[in-house]
Amino acid sequence: MSKQPTFGIYIIGDEILSGKRQDAHLSKVIELLSARGLQLNWANYLGDIPEQITSSIKTSMARGDTVFSFGGIGATPDDYTRQCAADAAGVPIERHAGAVAEIEARYGEGAYPKRVLMADFPKGCDLIPNPINRVAGFSIRNHYFVPGFPEMAHPMVEWVLDTYYVHLFHTQDYLEDSILVMEGGESSMIDLMNYIVKKYPELKLFSLPKLDNRRTTEVGVKGAKTLVDQAIAEIKAGVTALGYPWTDR
Repeated sequence: MSKQPTFGIYIIGDEILSGKRQDAHLSKVIELLSARGLQLNWANYLGDIPEQITSSIKTSMARGDTVFSFGGIGATPDDYTRQCAADAAGVPIERHAGAVAEIEARYGEGAYPKRVLMADFPKGCDLIPNPINRVAGFSIRNHYFVPGFPEMAHPMVEWVLDTYYVHLFHTQDYLEDSILVMEGGESSMIDLMNYIVKKYPELKLFSLPKLDNRRTTEVGVKGAKTLVDQAIAEIKAGVTALGYPWTDR
């Protein structure tokens, strides 16, 4: 069985943090990965601060994570991601002949003098084709950089997954399961949760209270299927012993 990478995403841009635009990437990446039997492990929102962007990319490259980065690869003065990715990888920026060809094919003479700047990428990178306007994204060290526009970015993410990670699709021993507990708040189940965490350290436990009249709490675990099945059975038995009604999620 192939080892699954740690998948993460960066969503870059002050417009997200200021509320001028709403993030559409987090939920979509979760959907695209889940449809292929994969999971998103982390997500970071970053402002247009070059030092912060570079430091974050350098850290995730050092960890060996597989990362999708959205935004900041245009040619305006507030687009820092291309240079930050190069700095994080320790390589210079250079004009990518393949990216130039794509831009020229789309815009002809209109590619010059400014649009062609979007073909300046970290040295040694690979291209990610853009099906909307042929202005490519790029990848380096398992980091995949795409535009902030969802209609461009999301097909590009799908292309990356279907090109480089198909061997991992639906190969993981992974399950998420939970129950809905009524009439009992989280605090009344803390001892039970601690018991599950201690007994099943390989699993991730989660508890999600709901603001309703029945004091409903979703309690569950995720990880290897056999262990999840065992842990859920113990959670059900423990909740029953506490006297709270529950239903399968």
